[in-house]
Amino acid sequence: MTNHTLPNAMHTEILKTDLKDLSQDKLVEYVESLGQPAFRGRQILAWIYKPGITDFNQMTDLAKEFRATLAEHAYMSNFTNPLVEISRDGAVKFGFRLTDGFVIESVLIPEEDRNTLCVSSQAGCAMGCRFCLTGNMGFTRNLSCAEIVNQVCAVCDWMIAGNKGRLTNIVFMGMGEPLANLENLLDALSLLTEQRGLDFSARRITVSTCGLVPQMLKLGKLTRVNLAISLHAADNATRSRLMPINDRYPIEQLLDACKAYKQKKRQRVMFEYTLLENINDHAGTAKKLASLLQDIPCKINLLSMNEGGGNPYKSPDHSTILRFQKILRDEGFTVFIRQSRGADISAACGQLSGKEMSGL
Repeated sequence: MTNHTLPNAMHTEILKTDLKDLSQDKLVEYVESLGQPAFRGRQILAWIYKPGITDFNQMTDLAKEFRATLAEHAYMSNFTNPLVEISRDGAVKFGFRLTDGFVIESVLIPEEDRNTLCVSSQAGCAMGCRFCLTGNMGFTRNLSCAEIVNQVCAVCDWMIAGNKGRLTNIVFMGMGEPLANLENLLDALSLLTEQRGLDFSARRITVSTCGLVPQMLKLGKLTRVNLAISLHAADNATRSRLMPINDRYPIEQLLDACKAYKQKKRQRVMFEYTLLENINDHAGTAKKLASLLQDIPCKINLLSMNEGGGNPYKSPDHSTILRFQKILRDEGFTVFIRQSRGADISAACGQLSGKEMSGL
């Protein structure tokens, strides 16, 4: 597809430093390299993530000479003119074209008591989960800190412009495996939760992983965000068939890491379980899953398969999903059935990007 649909990628300038790529600590180091005191970095951070701030001359508490120095050496990137598709159920998919032409996706999910944004962490994905369209696309590259954070900034700006309320929750469940891009993820999380930055509470942010155990433990030590595990099976043979990562970190090792993950009091791990017809949806599987998770403070999200894009897997009928939920609830678990959103706009991860990149 040509640039007529997405005319502008994230604004960038060659050989200048993108300030949105810098955590607060790195921004302080950067302004010190320009001969300024550390507090100038914190001042700048307080400006960068204010709505409508696109020019250093808007930073009125900085000296004119310093603003000119910033303009010479740095810039503030942003996503402009995204492709926007709005579903009948209210979900909104955003397509953002990167400077190298790849398209990444974010999905806004409005609900009665919250507005949740699902963001991407990579262009494509290397994990190869069999039922995931993004996984079938293959891996292109990690997103930079700025490319992660600018998804949030762009959607917040869109919501403000359309009087759509405010963004309350962020989930890293879009394209890519967040923990395979850990350093950029950590920088992005620092900006999302920094009061001078985007000022989200860590308890309003969830990072999902297919199970990169060492990175999980590091995330738990360095942040207080919620953890979600893409589990999707109750035995190693089935999980390895669906998710190649299981050969490296089998279920037992993954669940040990969940038990060790540092959480605040009353914080629970979220297990995501996509039900696939005649593969992982049997009553016996539900009982085995309950046995596996019995010692982990958790809640369980059951998802129906988002069919399409040539994927061979099917979702079980609703009665099978309800039976699976009841077995788990009878064992004392909190279990939600997460409804698929945005089916009419191809809101599943990778569907919009796949169409854009193939020129459809």
